[in-house]
Amino acid sequence: MSRSRQRAANDNETSLELYDQAAQAASAQVIAHYSTSFGVGSRMLPRAMRHHIESVYAMVRVADEIVDTYMGPDAPALLDDFEAEVLRAMDGRFSTNLVAHAFGATSRAVGIDRTMVDPFFASMRMDLERTEHDQASFERYVFGSAEVVGEMCLAVFVNTRTGPRPIPDDLRAGARRLGAAYQKVNFLRDLGADSEQLGRSYFPGISASTLTDHQLAGLVEDCRADIDAARATLPGLPRRARIAVATTIDIYERLLTQIAATDASALVATRVRVSDPTKLALAARNIVGRQS
Repeated sequence: MSRSRQRAANDNETSLELYDQAAQAASAQVIAHYSTSFGVGSRMLPRAMRHHIESVYAMVRVADEIVDTYMGPDAPALLDDFEAEVLRAMDGRFSTNLVAHAFGATSRAVGIDRTMVDPFFASMRMDLERTEHDQASFERYVFGSAEVVGEMCLAVFVNTRTGPRPIPDDLRAGARRLGAAYQKVNFLRDLGADSEQLGRSYFPGISASTLTDHQLAGLVEDCRADIDAARATLPGLPRRARIAVATTIDIYERLLTQIAATDASALVATRVRVSDPTKLALAARNIVGRQS
């Protein structure tokens, strides 16, 4: 190769690296704008791990925005197009969608594959097709919308430093349980809004207008069981990932405590939240506690 052609090739490689960096920065902006809970947790991670988590979150958020915020008549086509871009990027191809491009780089780096991504998009498509769930469809929806996202994050936590490798079954099960817990807590927080604004009811046989205190208590206990199972697997994570995940667990447990203390009739009319200062205090407590 001539020197001029070699310089051109090197310049092109440098430019692609710059594009990768720009794509990752775009994903970082998404989590910064949308989630303080996961934002607090992600900032506790090593830089490379944090960047991968930001890419996962951004991909999931864009799909969610298509089905939950935009909801236009072409939403199914937009979701199809975005999925195609994500899959193309995962195959190592250049994407003009910065979020898809960043996620593709992350998926190849840590071993996120279509066994996780395909169910996710299937669940997003369910949001465009149905407004109520029976037990079977609810379980499929939670698996795709949350459990596999937990697996994606787990792949980031355990494989960022090593590259793709098999993940122990117990850690995978814990990640799925935690993803399911977070999703169900969010369902409880958004019960009224999902019904009024989106016309959806996720919990089988339960709606905003029929929720009783007894049913609410049962749903809270179900979430707590998932969280307890997930917490038991935390020792298998790298130290800083363990601190970050423990912090998000503490935030969601605080939400559950507030939900449990709220009457069912009041819960559907409000959205409980944990204040930002409290989130930061929980993060500080975990950092100090894990270092002692």
